[in-house]
Amino acid sequence: MEELLDMIVTDESPSQISDKIKDLLFTKSSERIDAFRPIASNALFGEDEVEEQEFDAEEDFDAEE
Repeated sequence: MEELLDMIVTDESPSQISDKIKDLLFTKSSERIDAFRPIASNALFGEDEVEEQEFDAEEDFDAEE
């Protein structure tokens, strides 16, 4: 996140800033997908239940700062 702010402050090109934002969003979404994958597979294949994890978008965002 600091790297993104540095890019904005140092007046990097908008395309580089946009790419950085996309990278951060992709990383965040892939982490969430990995967390929900066991729950989805258990629901689909009927295996033993896995403890569900709750996510709060604001809490996750604040933790990264």
